[in-house]
Amino acid sequence: MRGVLIIDMQEGMADRIRSGRPTATPDAPARIAALLAAARATGTPVIHVLHDDPHPDSPFRKGEPGAEPMSCAVPQAGETVLWKHGSSAFHGTGLDGHLKAHGITQLVVAGAVAAFCVTSTVRQASDLGYSVLLPQDALLGFDLPAYDGGQLDAATVFRVTLSLLGADFATLTTVDALAA
Repeated sequence: MRGVLIIDMQEGMADRIRSGRPTATPDAPARIAALLAAARATGTPVIHVLHDDPHPDSPFRKGEPGAEPMSCAVPQAGETVLWKHGSSAFHGTGLDGHLKAHGITQLVVAGAVAAFCVTSTVRQASDLGYSVLLPQDALLGFDLPAYDGGQLDAATVFRVTLSLLGADFATLTTVDALAA
């Protein structure tokens, strides 16, 4: 059975976009909204995992405005909402047990940020035996400081991230292909 997993689509991410931070996927919020609409129309289970950063200055602290869901990904009644304190949506959330209890063996993973929490989650899902579908148009991807100086542009970070995940951990797809 298939489930849709939405990761970290929170106002703190919207703030990054509104501030003009370069992103490889400016249409990702709209594509996530379309993915959720399709899942809800077919009765596909939706699980939201939100980030609760324990650092006092983080905008992603539960109860702070930055931790609230973005308008494109507001959970509806009956949808599971889990809070994480680390990178992977599986770490300390009970997600694996929830998926197993509901017979979910295939995950569509969308959300933020492709090179960070999405990557951690996809790799762990694969290691746990889940089949992972990764709609590349429903992922947020930002630029990144290079370890040796300078800046890696958002498109390059996104391309490398999807290349790594698609090579061994997930099947790359799009929201439209999933809906077809």
